[in-house]
Amino acid sequence: MPKASLELKGSSFTLSVLHINSANLDSLASELDRKLAQAPQFFIGAPLVLNLGAIDDGEMDLAALKQLLVSRQLVIVGVTSASKALAEQAKSLGLAIVKAGKTANGQTSPAAASSSEPKTTRIVRQNVRSGQQIYVKNGDLVVIGAVGNGAEVIADGSIHIYGALRGKAMAGANGSKDAVILAKSLEPELISIAGQYWLTENLQKHGVTAKSGCVRLEGDSLTVESLPL
Repeated sequence: MPKASLELKGSSFTLSVLHINSANLDSLASELDRKLAQAPQFFIGAPLVLNLGAIDDGEMDLAALKQLLVSRQLVIVGVTSASKALAEQAKSLGLAIVKAGKTANGQTSPAAASSSEPKTTRIVRQNVRSGQQIYVKNGDLVVIGAVGNGAEVIADGSIHIYGALRGKAMAGANGSKDAVILAKSLEPELISIAGQYWLTENLQKHGVTAKSGCVRLEGDSLTVESLPL
């Protein structure tokens, strides 16, 4: 039989959530430009879901917001936690309405459909090289090797690296604030837990230079602890 022209299959992708806490477009533009200047590689080209839970009906011109974000090379795929009026605006703009559920720590997340699945641990017994990306859905990632410059490791849970971390590591990708990142040598381009991120210079400000450490969230701020060798 000839192969069907199209097939519908379930899959999973990592989506970052951009929380919109103000309807003031000028204020949003200023703050967004500051964040883009700090870490353009973290945002540009990445699919984003807009969390509009803090915006009331009639406050936001969603079309203008979308144009603002697109002009900064951001890719907007949908909205979540939107009021009925904002959801209608989103539909008219061709954006998906993403239903958010609860993660293990009570936070809402577009990836909540996976929350009922058993937690897993993936072990990678090799170096992760430039251009490679590894994502673990609803679980932890253990890398027995190094994560090189230009490589990305992402997990909904925690990330353990028994080698040097020189690329990007993003734990708690589904919003879990209990996730941690541990590495034998911390030299990352970027580290992130539940959307809070640091660049290399942030680690240097905290006195961390090529040392083993554990990165975790304390409130809404990242912190790093040295590990015994």
